[in-house]
Amino acid sequence: MNPIFANRRERLMEMKVRRKGVEQPRRLVAPPVFDKCSRCGAVAAKAELARSLYVCPNCGYHHPIGAYLRLAMVLDAKSFRELNEGMVAPNALQFPGYEEKLESARDATGLSEAVVTARGRIGGVPVAAAVLDSHFFMGSMGVAVGEKITRCVEYAQRHRLPLIIFSASGGARMQEGILSLMQMAKTAAAVRRFQEAGGLYISFFTHPTTGGVTASFASLGDITLAEPGALIGFAGPRVIQQTIGQTLPEGFQRAEYLVEHGFVDQIVPRTAMRETLIRLLRLHGKGELPRE
Repeated sequence: MNPIFANRRERLMEMKVRRKGVEQPRRLVAPPVFDKCSRCGAVAAKAELARSLYVCPNCGYHHPIGAYLRLAMVLDAKSFRELNEGMVAPNALQFPGYEEKLESARDATGLSEAVVTARGRIGGVPVAAAVLDSHFFMGSMGVAVGEKITRCVEYAQRHRLPLIIFSASGGARMQEGILSLMQMAKTAAAVRRFQEAGGLYISFFTHPTTGGVTASFASLGDITLAEPGALIGFAGPRVIQQTIGQTLPEGFQRAEYLVEHGFVDQIVPRTAMRETLIRLLRLHGKGELPRE
């Protein structure tokens, strides 16, 4: 079996939701047979999209994918071990309707929060990884997300592991107010301590990564990669254009534009994602694989 998908089914089968405080296995619903590309409108069979790693065969658009699927694509088969599973934060500001929206998001995605953190191996190299999932509150960063990211960074530092974070976010979570914004400083400080201790941090931007996530840990990588066409920025291009009253350059805030201007080191198509990470890890590990 292709190692990219070797543990995908077991990861999906292990996903859980919480109803009335009781954990129950998530009910998997058969997906539609066909899917329509949100960029070019072309219709493709789900099986064909899966074989192309959910990249549109017509226009090359990289469809957003879930955190568990992303990890299944990059980690060695059967190496996945989730960290801080089920960590959540209370509705500290008593924002009306917030608990109900969280429960709805958990029921729809099988996630407890908008990030999954894990330990695993990539090409035999042990790593700590975090993946933000845009299907859960658009990957917004609240207290729980900031805490899980911070603990993942600290875990990598404690165990002397390379750190890889895949970002996808709409920014800070409105319902958590200033508590959400505080996560920017907390995650950035954790990354700084990790790097000062000699740790390698690879930041991988996916579409879209905006707001407080871009303005904190996502932009601090020693090596910064991005998927083709990913929107990367703080405020969105429409907000910037309306604010300054000027027309922005074509492709502004897209990965290709940012590579040209030195903000991103390299654009990496999804089909090359795992192999690129393997090469980088081996390069920074002096070309040697760790002994068991």
